[in-house]
Amino acid sequence: MQPIDSLHDFFVRTGAEVRLYHLGRRVEPCPLEDLAALEAGQRPWPQPWQGKARLAMVFRVGELEDPLIWFLALPLDEQGQLDPAPRDAFLQRLLETLGRNVRGLGRGDGEQIDNLMKDNPLAFTPSMPFQAVLHARASLDLGRPASQHLEPAEAYLEGQQALDWRALGLQGLADFAVRMDADQASRLAARLPTLPGEVLTALCYCLEHVAIPEGLAAVLRARGEAAAEAGDVEAFCACVRAVAGAETRLAGAWFDALLDDAEACGPDLLAAMAGRGWRHLEDGERLPRFLTRLAEAPQADFTAVARDLALIPRLRLPVLMTLREAAPDSSIGRRLAGLSR
Repeated sequence: MQPIDSLHDFFVRTGAEVRLYHLGRRVEPCPLEDLAALEAGQRPWPQPWQGKARLAMVFRVGELEDPLIWFLALPLDEQGQLDPAPRDAFLQRLLETLGRNVRGLGRGDGEQIDNLMKDNPLAFTPSMPFQAVLHARASLDLGRPASQHLEPAEAYLEGQQALDWRALGLQGLADFAVRMDADQASRLAARLPTLPGEVLTALCYCLEHVAIPEGLAAVLRARGEAAAEAGDVEAFCACVRAVAGAETRLAGAWFDALLDDAEACGPDLLAAMAGRGWRHLEDGERLPRFLTRLAEAPQADFTAVARDLALIPRLRLPVLMTLREAAPDSSIGRRLAGLSR
């Protein structure tokens, strides 16, 4: 019998029912083939975050009743390819824990498998919004009902019932965002101008993981611009991150307007654009303008953000070319010169 030498191989050989989710830039389904390709060295990871492939692995194996969830951050090299040694060490520990009969897992083995996450250098704990959205997304994908928090969140966000917003749970907002249909999005857009700032920000942390229709994107932009004028940087950036889920025609237009305004381009805004709106930076004019603003922001970590963007396969060459072609007396050129001293 061939040895198990990859996580993909483990899931295939155990006959596990598995769903993978990106947990780096957004909570999004991740095809199992992407993990197989990364582990085989065939192509770089599509959504790197801070030099790692951050994944949620939701799976059921053997006779286990409830799915198990692993949160793993697999280290990547400078080309966005897998650094295999930490993965190999985890696999070895996994196989030592289970023995070789990986297909014969019984109901009592779930705790053993789960315990592998304790003291595991690859394990990480996602932020609360990421956990809430993952739970909402996985429940929907597995055909399970939403949490009990969805109903009051729906009633409040659609203006059907006056509730104390402080009683709304983050899980309810996440369930609403993930299950939102076109009619609900329209009702939310009508309600959004009057939402308290705290609810708006928490909701945006969930909306940033889903597709945003045009009407809702327009209202989110208006709330974001109002927050910016009021000096509420957190709400402003939360709206930018949420609008990043809209079509590039809409989100890109707002990005362009913001990049035109030197005073708006603080480190928080630039981080929001890079972290959630990276797809809209795949543009021959917008990317150089973004990198220029990044270089001009003294508090922004130019090296870290540029390196992180360059790990994204579709942005790697455009980022490197922009840096390479920057004039020595340009903002980017001066930043690069400062790094080389």
